[in-house]
Amino acid sequence: MSTHDRATRPEQSAGQQARDQLVAAMPLTERRLQLATVSTAVLEGGEGPPVVLLHGQGEFAAIWIRVIPDLVRTHKVIVPDLPGHGASVVRDGRLDTETVLTWLDELIDQTCQARPPVLVGHLLGGAIAARYAVHHSDRLAHLVLVDTLGLGMFRPAPSFALPMMGFVARPTPKSRDRLFSQCFLDMDRVGEQAGEQWQPLLDYALNRARTPSVQAALRSLIPRIAMPAIPSGDLTRIGVPTDLVHGRYGLQVRLRTAQAASDRYSWPLHVIEDCRDDPAVEQPELFLDALRTAMGTSRKVQSA
Repeated sequence: MSTHDRATRPEQSAGQQARDQLVAAMPLTERRLQLATVSTAVLEGGEGPPVVLLHGQGEFAAIWIRVIPDLVRTHKVIVPDLPGHGASVVRDGRLDTETVLTWLDELIDQTCQARPPVLVGHLLGGAIAARYAVHHSDRLAHLVLVDTLGLGMFRPAPSFALPMMGFVARPTPKSRDRLFSQCFLDMDRVGEQAGEQWQPLLDYALNRARTPSVQAALRSLIPRIAMPAIPSGDLTRIGVPTDLVHGRYGLQVRLRTAQAASDRYSWPLHVIEDCRDDPAVEQPELFLDALRTAMGTSRKVQSA
């Protein structure tokens, strides 16, 4: 056994322990699906109309833990780890836009039982969801984009960009906490409200950031899917009811970007108060109110 193997095994074990604790705390069952070139970890639970939740860059399925217990009472909830994230493994090492959209198409095929889902995407997950909807609106019941990347060029606030680069370059507990303090308006309050699940979320986030395969996935996905703005002509082609949910004080995607998209495409915008980039974690009740309002509103979408 190499020195590197001996050094990484305890960290891998700690990461798996944190993941197991998070999964055990959710009313979902985990299974593994082969989707495109990705061996995908998928959490599922509940009955009713399907809802697919796509997390953001560098995150994992359990980041939705504060809203899942409520959603499973009325919906079948499907929560995958994105390609190369969490426990989802890219088999051939390549990730491009076509592969990711095929991955999502096959996920819907295998989990939604021929019922069009509500597709909810956050940050990178929102960019994936929007790009998918451009070509596959007929396969969706509703699209909800949460602090979504791709609605404009990626220009995060410097107060976020510098800690982000520091965490990517050197993932440590200190650099993680410095970054997370910019992701949330009040990180201490979030930790208190999350209770015993907060530390496993922090531990698993750090573990994943230190994992070479996750780092490689981010290097592939961010420049291809997250950073470039989706052409306005493509977004106009989205033919499924679409809502925007956005934290008022977001630093990764500014509120003005969501406001401009809402005005241009006539997509209702739900602004979450006292919140930065992750409404489902920081303000779960307000996020659920916005999501239910979106899902319960019937609107006829104008075709392009």
